[in-house]
Amino acid sequence: MKVKPIILLALMQFTFLFIFSCTSSNSFQNFKGDYKYDNFNATIYRDVMGVPHIFGETDADAVFGLAYAHSEDDFKTIQDLLLGARGKLGSKYGVKYTPVDYYVGLIGVWNQVNSRYEKEIPEHIKMVCEAYASGINKYAKDNPNQAYKELFPLNGKDIIAGWMYQIPYLYGIEKILGKLFKKEKPNFALGFSLDRSTDLDPLNIDLIGSNVIAVSPQKSDDKYTRLLINTHQPWSGPTAWYEAHIHSNEGLNITGGLFPGSPLVNHGHNENIGWSFTSNNPDLIDVYELQINPLNENQYLFDGSWKNLVIEEIKLRIKIFGPIKWTVRKKIYRSIHGPVLKQDHGTYAIRYSGINEMRTLEQFYRMNKAGNIDEFKKAMNMQALPMYNTGYADKNGNIFYVYNAMIPKRDSSYNWSKIIPGNTSSLLWSEYIDFKDLPQVTNPKGGFFQNCNANPFLATGFREDIKSKGITKSAGIESHQTNRSLRSIKLFGGDKKISKTDFYNYKFDNEYEKNSVMAYAINRYIEDVETDDLELLAAIDLLKNWNLRTDFDNRAAALAILTFPLTFDISKYKHNTKTITKRLKDSILKLKSNYGRFDVPLGDVQRLVRGDVDLALDGGPGNMRAIYSKWENGKMVAKVGDCFIQIVEWSPEGVVKSESIHQYGSNTDDSTSPFYNNQSKLFSEKKLKPVYFTIDDIKKNLHSKYEVSSKR
Repeated sequence: MKVKPIILLALMQFTFLFIFSCTSSNSFQNFKGDYKYDNFNATIYRDVMGVPHIFGETDADAVFGLAYAHSEDDFKTIQDLLLGARGKLGSKYGVKYTPVDYYVGLIGVWNQVNSRYEKEIPEHIKMVCEAYASGINKYAKDNPNQAYKELFPLNGKDIIAGWMYQIPYLYGIEKILGKLFKKEKPNFALGFSLDRSTDLDPLNIDLIGSNVIAVSPQKSDDKYTRLLINTHQPWSGPTAWYEAHIHSNEGLNITGGLFPGSPLVNHGHNENIGWSFTSNNPDLIDVYELQINPLNENQYLFDGSWKNLVIEEIKLRIKIFGPIKWTVRKKIYRSIHGPVLKQDHGTYAIRYSGINEMRTLEQFYRMNKAGNIDEFKKAMNMQALPMYNTGYADKNGNIFYVYNAMIPKRDSSYNWSKIIPGNTSSLLWSEYIDFKDLPQVTNPKGGFFQNCNANPFLATGFREDIKSKGITKSAGIESHQTNRSLRSIKLFGGDKKISKTDFYNYKFDNEYEKNSVMAYAINRYIEDVETDDLELLAAIDLLKNWNLRTDFDNRAAALAILTFPLTFDISKYKHNTKTITKRLKDSILKLKSNYGRFDVPLGDVQRLVRGDVDLALDGGPGNMRAIYSKWENGKMVAKVGDCFIQIVEWSPEGVVKSESIHQYGSNTDDSTSPFYNNQSKLFSEKKLKPVYFTIDDIKKNLHSKYEVSSKR
């Protein structure tokens, strides 16, 4: 069977577009199954909505229980993530996933983990990792028919490796690699081809993102402190949110959202503090072109002398069909800069923020256990998390926003959005801008901040509030506004005293600003288009008179959303009237074919579909009520956007309370589970449920209670 050429061709046609369907890490370790940490016990309480509350004597016990509970609800996703961590995605799923295995070998995840884990990971963090691995091992032992036999047993190294692998994907390394693997030499000019020099430029960018908003007591009519946790993630897969509460007698007591494979809450609150993230887009990846020795293809010029590339061979095990597998040997190269790719159009080294960073989980641990703003800032100051706008609030009424990023200290005389010469140490950065010098504000005078994936210097609506130092153009910090940032500044910022009801209503706002991408694109098209098609003219008239809202009964919203994507270059829109006209005609046809008319109420078309549930949704792309859908079976089926939402509040006395909602429910795997879609109706109605945070409230609203132990 001659399959090797086919496999090699697939590798040469390398693409990473599929990565987020299987993100995690890869292993080239010789795993022997030795396991020295294996004595954990936890009690799991499931409340009436299915949310697990895990109690343990130690932090490790609680994390062990979290792993078990999460495995009950989403074992396949967790296994796929960790299968990637073992370098076996291609072995199980075929050649399509081999680039994932190749990537982790390329960046040397397991070289780092195997050589540094025992010495550099603090014992208490190691215990958390091992406990989490043990919880998954326990579930696999109890449910062998669901387990991938080649994966178990897991250990703590797998958990650290997963973080090391996954983080660079979150800020776009797969896009850079994808460009380098093209046949032509890439142009790495970053950013948009738009002039974003003004704060309220009508050419604003609206991409899928998140919202974080906080108001202090001075801004609230009842003197409460409130925090909105509201990221816009895919509704399924490895970056879909899972809600849980973990409690230990060592001081861990936190509830919120986390991703599959995470031993700790990624955003949420404890008794004293809460935080959330939104994605940001600084320039954290650089590409260097190496000058190769004409007499030795494995040497590159650096500071006037030839240096040897580090060469490693990895084995990629690939499923062909059934039990038949093929092994491909692939050479991996590295320079002093980082991983190296040899292409026909050049040899390139990649350097990225957080390269070889192993402390991310430790930073999350410190954030989870922080008791006040100083402890939280100290945790953030570790700078082990390379990106994410971070919003914070606490029981003392403090609010804090920071444009968190590991921004390299670069030579400002170079254009770092281009390919950089790799022959000199003067361009090889090794340090980051200090955390204290990042754009940030503590307790802004207006008592409010927001970030909705936009200009950090307008987080409060007042540029003078945000302090930063040492930030140059090479940082690539966003200067645009999104519709969500414009709306939040207008609604939250413009209200002198915000009530609890106001806070909720503003979060679910579903209107586009008049200078938003959506409004600008429609107006531009209406001005430019010429047609005598009566049906088309009627549709254009509907769009022209649209009030820019996405209510359930709005009759223009579906047509607008289907026709005008958010991810376009408006500066070229006047030249694309034919393209947009084609999209508009296609939208008209879709709606008429399925509903008999094109002015269909949005709620009839835009749906939440989950098992036997099919519910109306308002909102739209770029709204505060963010819904991103895909046309399927005659409907706009929601896939991304508002998902796990949590609103946290502290009373003037410092007592915490929160409400949350998930678009589906706790269980992902089992459509027969009562928690498969039990929250969907509330989500459709824009209602939240109570978060039970005390043991008394949990017991009063109990569905089930059970014990888990690594020894039984």
